[in-house]
Amino acid sequence: MIYAPINLFVYTFILICLQFTNALSQIGQSSDKRSLSVDVELIAENILAPVDLEAARDGSNRLFIVEQSGKILIYQHGKILSKPFLDLTEKLDRLSSFYSEKGLLGLAMHPNFSQNGRFFVYYSAATRSNADHKSVVEEYRVDPKSKNVALTNGKLIIEIDQPESNHNGGDLAFGIDGYLYIATGDGGGANDRHGTIGNSQDLSNLLGKILRIDVDVETAYRIPQFNPFTKGKARPEIWAYGLRNPWRISFDKLTGKLFTGDVGQNKIEEIDIIEKGKNYGWRIMEGYNCFNPSKNCDKTGLILPIHEYPHSVGISVTGGYVYRGDEIESLYGKYVYAEWNGKLFYLSKDENDLWSNYSLNIRSINGNNLKENINSFGEDENGELYILSQDSGGPFSKKGKVYKIIK
Repeated sequence: MIYAPINLFVYTFILICLQFTNALSQIGQSSDKRSLSVDVELIAENILAPVDLEAARDGSNRLFIVEQSGKILIYQHGKILSKPFLDLTEKLDRLSSFYSEKGLLGLAMHPNFSQNGRFFVYYSAATRSNADHKSVVEEYRVDPKSKNVALTNGKLIIEIDQPESNHNGGDLAFGIDGYLYIATGDGGGANDRHGTIGNSQDLSNLLGKILRIDVDVETAYRIPQFNPFTKGKARPEIWAYGLRNPWRISFDKLTGKLFTGDVGQNKIEEIDIIEKGKNYGWRIMEGYNCFNPSKNCDKTGLILPIHEYPHSVGISVTGGYVYRGDEIESLYGKYVYAEWNGKLFYLSKDENDLWSNYSLNIRSINGNNLKENINSFGEDENGELYILSQDSGGPFSKKGKVYKIIK
């Protein structure tokens, strides 16, 4: 299970409070008049905490499902294949059976995956340094003898020490520019107390950032020509900064815009559109509000979210996708996302480039609350969307499910 980074001592208390809060709360900016209705189809279950889903995009209609505990499964022809595509269990740092934000967190297929069989993973590994663990991005390849099995020898791309166990980010995505984008959290704990200005505002480290690298080289990677921070002490891998814990990034297939949900601290969850060189405010701000300092903060140059919601609605945003499929015409061009407590929403942009938030109702349950923890979303090669959820439990709970969003 992946969940907003909080003090684990208050974790259980908050979950109990949410059961009461869910029955009462509504998003203030949401309007029932614009709510859309869809349905969901259960396509897979008994999965260990699914956190990512990627399409092969090679005409096979295969879906690769990432289990937080370390395996990548293949879904094809209406079932999950018996043999995992790749098993990285032994490479992971130890995961708590009750709750953990570590694990196998991200997967991205190379844009030419159908020809070169290259793909990339993001996982948490043990470290010999004073850090809690390290985040690792590695490249793997498909076994030439079988397209449903990966070779087990990986190529190290990048390692990042993580001072705490939480706020790991962990998502990967290729942009329309062909470069690999990597989402990292602020290093964990609370309030980003790391250093004098916090990790997220510190351009000399890679935490609390979106990174952009070129992996089409013989070495691990190189810095793309137009990355914004290539001089001074700033890390040249950085594309954008000022993020707390970006949980699930995705590119709009039509416009190329990069969206993320950014998990909040005390009061606010937010959705951002990530742009080159921009500062998204954490720890100076949480959403539209000053955080450190709590009043009269300097907002100069900070990019505000396209949407925020309060913790009366929920306490951990799950970023999604702009729908570009053909099966649900009314949803086309809308950004679908969720609150981890089970509520589904979408954002719609008007002619003035302003985004408004609405409930995404599910007909079969007569509301927008799936009543399961929504860990992530996925997109198939036709642009149709999937929900990755689990009823309860930690990273080893076999209560994970995958739903397809249908008309």
